Amino acid sequence: MIAELGLAALWLAAALALLQLLLALGFAKADGAKAARPLALLQAILTLLAFGSLIAVFLRTDLSVALVFENSHSAKPWLYKFAGTWGNHEGSMLLWVAVLSVSGAALAVLEKRINEKMLVASLGAQAALGLGFYAFLLFASNPFARLNPAPLEGRGLNPLLQDPGLAFHPPTLYLGYVGLSVAFSLAVGAMLTRQVDAPLARAMRPWVLASWIFLTLGITAGSYWAYYELGWGGWWFWDPVENASLMPWLAATALLHSVNVLAARGGLRSWTMMLAVVAFSMSMVGTFLVRSGILTSVHAFAVDPQRGTFILALLAIYVGAALILFAARAATIREGAPFKPVSREGALVVNNLLLSVILGVVFVGTLYPIIAEALSGEKISVGPPYFNAVAGPLALILGALLFVGPLLRWRSDRRPLAKWVLPSALIALVVVGISFAFAPEMSLLARFGLAFGTALLPASILPLFGRSLKRTPLAVWGMVVAHLGVGVALIGMASDSAFTQEKLTVARPGDKMQVGPWLIELAGIAPVAGPNWTAIEAHLRASRGGGTETLRPQARTFTSPFTETSETAIHTAWNGQFYAVIGRQRDEGWQLRLWWKPFVTLIWLGGVLIGIGGLIALVGRLWRERRWGRQVAE
Repeated sequence: MIAELGLAALWLAAALALLQLLLALGFAKADGAKAARPLALLQAILTLLAFGSLIAVFLRTDLSVALVFENSHSAKPWLYKFAGTWGNHEGSMLLWVAVLSVSGAALAVLEKRINEKMLVASLGAQAALGLGFYAFLLFASNPFARLNPAPLEGRGLNPLLQDPGLAFHPPTLYLGYVGLSVAFSLAVGAMLTRQVDAPLARAMRPWVLASWIFLTLGITAGSYWAYYELGWGGWWFWDPVENASLMPWLAATALLHSVNVLAARGGLRSWTMMLAVVAFSMSMVGTFLVRSGILTSVHAFAVDPQRGTFILALLAIYVGAALILFAARAATIREGAPFKPVSREGALVVNNLLLSVILGVVFVGTLYPIIAEALSGEKISVGPPYFNAVAGPLALILGALLFVGPLLRWRSDRRPLAKWVLPSALIALVVVGISFAFAPEMSLLARFGLAFGTALLPASILPLFGRSLKRTPLAVWGMVVAHLGVGVALIGMASDSAFTQEKLTVARPGDKMQVGPWLIELAGIAPVAGPNWTAIEAHLRASRGGGTETLRPQARTFTSPFTETSETAIHTAWNGQFYAVIGRQRDEGWQLRLWWKPFVTLIWLGGVLIGIGGLIALVGRLWRERRWGRQVAE
C-alpha cells in the first residue's frame, strides 16, 4: 500500500501542477493569484509524500517494488538503504521533482518583493517545469512499479555508491540544480509581464545565491568523494559527469554577479534574463547527460534511450520556449543607467564574459565527443589536456580580476588604484621568482596558479580597509571570505599539480619504499570482512620525522552485486596528504600505488570557504531585507 500511496500522491501533484499552470494563463486576474499560492504548497506536500513513500519501501526492503529489487538488498546497512532511494535513475528523478515542487512552494509562500501579477506568472512557469517531469516519472520512469511475484532477494546497490557521502552529495547538488528553476521561472514571469527591474533582481538574488552555495558545496563534496572513493589519486578529471555539475555552477556564478548589478544599479537587464535561462538550461543539460544513457559512469543511471529522448524533448521545449520569449521581449527591456568601463559594473561585465567563455569551452568539450560519435560512429576523447590548456588560462585571468574588481566603485572610478593593487602584484611576482628558483620544472599553469592564489589572500581583504568593521555589511564579509576561498583553492590546485610525488611498485611484507618525505613499510597483508563485503587489507607503516602512522588500504569484493573496489587509506598532515591504494597480487608481491600530495587539502578547504562566504552573504541579504521590510511597515 505504501507504493500505491506514493504513486497516487504523484498523480495528484501532477494534476495540481496542471491546474496551477491553467490558472497562470490568466495571471492578470486576482482570483488566479489567490489560488496559485495554496496550489503550489499542496503540490509540494504531495510530492514530499511520494518521495517519503519511496524512502519507506527502501527502508523496509519491499522487493515487490521493482526499484527496490534493482537497487537494494536485505543485508545492506540502513544508511545505504536510505541513500539508495536516490542512488538510481527513478529515485533520483523523484528527488529532482520533490526539490522542484518545494522550491515552487517556497516561492509562493515566501516571496513578497514582486507584485501578484508577476508572481503568478512565475508560478505558472514553475508549474510548467514540474508538469513535464511529472509526466516523465509517471509515463517513462515510474519509481513505484510492482513485481509479481516479488523476488526473494534484491540485486543490491552499486558498491561505489555505498558510501556515507551518497547520503549528502546528490541532495546538495539537486538543491543547487533545481533551485535555479526559481530564477528561471522569475525571469520568465518578468518577461511575460514586462517587469524586468531592480525589484525582480532583489527577489531573484536569494534564490540564485542559495543555489550557488549548494552547487559549490555539492561539487566540493563530490570532488572529495571521487578522490577517496575511486582510488585514482585525482580530485578532478574533467569527466562529462563532473562537467555536468560544473556548467550550471559557472552559469550561476555569472548570474549571481549580473543580478547584483541589476539589483544595485538597474543595469545588465537583458544579460541577467539571458543568464537566468542559460543557468537552468545547464541544469537540464546535466540532467540529460547523466540520465539519458549516453554516458557510462558511476553517476549515470539510465540505460534506456527512450528516457533520454523524453528528457531531450523537455530540454528543447523549456529552453526553446524561454529563448523565443527572450527574443520577443529583448527589444522592450530597458537598460539601466550607463557606466564607465573602469567601474564595478565594468569589472563584473568582464567577469561574466570570462565565465561565459569558460562555460562555452566546457560545454563544447563535453558535448562534442557525444555529437561526433552520434554522427560518425567514431569515439573521440576530449580530456584534461584540452580543458587545462584552454580553460586554465582563462580561469587565471578571472582570478587576477579579483585583485581589482571588488575595489572599484559603481558607474565610474577615477581613483588611482595602483597603491592597492601593487602589493598583491609584487607578491605574485615574488612567488613566480621563487618557483623558478626552487622548482624550474613546474608548469606555467601551476606556477601562475600558485602565484595568483597566494597574492589573492591579502587582496581579498582589501575591501575591508577604510571601513568600520562593525558596520560592514555581511554581504561584503561574505564576498571577502568567498574570494579568500578562491585563493586558497588555487594554491591547493597548483600545489597538487606541481609537487605531487607518486610511486607505483610491487612489494612483499617487510619491503620499504620512499615516497617524498615518507618512508613506507609493508608490514603485512590480511583478509578482513565487513557487513556485506570481504577484502584484502594491507598494513602500511608510514614514517616521517620520527613519527609513525598506520594506514590500511583495502581491495574489497562485494557479492550483491559482484563488484571489486579499492578503498584508499589517507593520512592527513598539516601540509598535505599521504594516499595509498592496494592492487592485485603478483608473483613477486602486491601492487601498491602511493602518493604524497602536498597541500592538496587546500582545494576542498577553499571550496568550503567559498560556500561559507556565500552563506554569510545570503544571511546578510535576507537580514537586511527583513529589517527594511519592518521599517516600511512601521
